[in-house]
Amino acid sequence: MAKLYFRYGAMNSGKSTALLQAAHNYEERGHRVLLAKPAVDVKAAASIQSRLGVARPVDFLVGESTDVRAEVDRHREAVRSLGERDIRCLLVDEAQFLTPRQVDDLLRITVLDDVPVIAYGIRTDFQTKAFPGSQRLLEIAHSLEEMKTICRCGRNAVFNGRRVGDRFVFDGDQVAIDGVHVGYESLCGQCYLQESGGQLSAE
Repeated sequence: MAKLYFRYGAMNSGKSTALLQAAHNYEERGHRVLLAKPAVDVKAAASIQSRLGVARPVDFLVGESTDVRAEVDRHREAVRSLGERDIRCLLVDEAQFLTPRQVDDLLRITVLDDVPVIAYGIRTDFQTKAFPGSQRLLEIAHSLEEMKTICRCGRNAVFNGRRVGDRFVFDGDQVAIDGVHVGYESLCGQCYLQESGGQLSAE
């Protein structure tokens, strides 16, 4: 039976690199894959790009109103009409930006259409709040896997700190991709609390 996988980690944990490697592994064995990412992620436009410099175009972008299951079915019909092999896996980058309804579509694609889905994303934002897409994936994915990265102190990084200039900020919109002077740093719990003065957004 096909499964829905959610592979999550703090920023710079190698999620996009792992996705591109997974696509290569499938294709090396003669299988077709689909690559998708949310349109709100403006980095690298309509492609997935790892920090190592590897990149490839996506097969489709997911807008806020995109019916993901219908889009996958459209691509499957296109390859079938050419007499080519069916899609064997859907790989989704930046899955935290999907809507809960679109995550539900991923489960339907897996269970009803028998196509494995591997979604990569960040679990929480810079205020330690779950992204809606990530929260839904944590609720319904068959398999959860944390991808590790290291904090500046050497501990396992689990949080994402937002920087504006040289200082960390803990207020603002949840999504601020490529904003002016906005950067992010992966932090362990201790370093995050040190920077925030011991406060968590849920308090």
